[in-house]
Amino acid sequence: MPFFQALSPDRVLDALADLGLAVDGRLSALSSYENRVYLAMLDDNSGVVAKFYRPLRWPEAAIKEEHAFANQLALEDIPVVAPMVLNGQQLHHLAVDDAGHPGFGFSVSPRRGGRQPELDDPEVLEWIGRFLARIHNVGERVAFAHRPSLDVQTFGDAPRQWLLDQHAVAAEVRAEWASLSEQALTLVGQAWAQAGVGQDGGVRALRLHGDCHPGNILWTPTERADGGPHFVDLDDARMGPAVQDLWMLQSGERHERTRQLGQLVDGYETLRALDRRELALIEPLRTLRLIHYSAWLAHRRDDPSFAVHFPWFDGPDYWRGQVHMLQEQIEAMQEPPLVA
Repeated sequence: MPFFQALSPDRVLDALADLGLAVDGRLSALSSYENRVYLAMLDDNSGVVAKFYRPLRWPEAAIKEEHAFANQLALEDIPVVAPMVLNGQQLHHLAVDDAGHPGFGFSVSPRRGGRQPELDDPEVLEWIGRFLARIHNVGERVAFAHRPSLDVQTFGDAPRQWLLDQHAVAAEVRAEWASLSEQALTLVGQAWAQAGVGQDGGVRALRLHGDCHPGNILWTPTERADGGPHFVDLDDARMGPAVQDLWMLQSGERHERTRQLGQLVDGYETLRALDRRELALIEPLRTLRLIHYSAWLAHRRDDPSFAVHFPWFDGPDYWRGQVHMLQEQIEAMQEPPLVA
């Protein structure tokens, strides 16, 4: 049986009740595919968010390391939604049941409302930049021991080779995709080497949020005492260059991205300097994410909900689009980097 088919609403509610939570039976699935995430309402009409981790994705030590990072950030009054401590633990285990259904690791977090931030607002971008600097000030103190690094091998070479070995790329464009992805990763490797990421005298690698796109920032009205950005979902936290947490907050034409980057960096540099060599990594990082994401999708085709979430994957049209984007990325990596 595929993993998550065994995760019935009753099993979710029973798991939360076993932790002493007064669930009232109301349960809603939240938007998530990698893991399974639910909003469970309690008798006092408050709510908690339960995240059941995809089995075999992370070892337990890596999940606990994510939680420890979230705890460190929360202790610094950085608005990151960290898992609650229940029965003395943040990572819990749903055991194999009498029917032999598999168990799951899971965590429970307080419900946090909010909307995506308005990234056209300079004040919002500067505010987010300041908090990202604070996250990175904590992130640089120690390195992850159990979570991987974001680098050319893990996000580029390895997923590219896996896609080719598994014949996951549509046959109609496989040769073209293989050639373009090789060209693109050559340029990424050159940029990585020039920046010296993680090397003595080069760009420093530190603990990151790792997936800091607008959907992972909840914005609450500034009139509230806790108003402003709240960072959620550290599931992809890893080691890498600081600019990884900035570039996904930019969109539009080059002049728009330049303005957005400048406003983010203005806020960021009130609390922490940004190594300007990292700006040359923005398009290489975008390229790595492009290739890694295709492999991430292909790895999960056996999940029964895959066709519902990603009906457009696998066909030649998807891969023709990837070819086009690789062509654009090759051109973008040959242009001068953005300036902040």
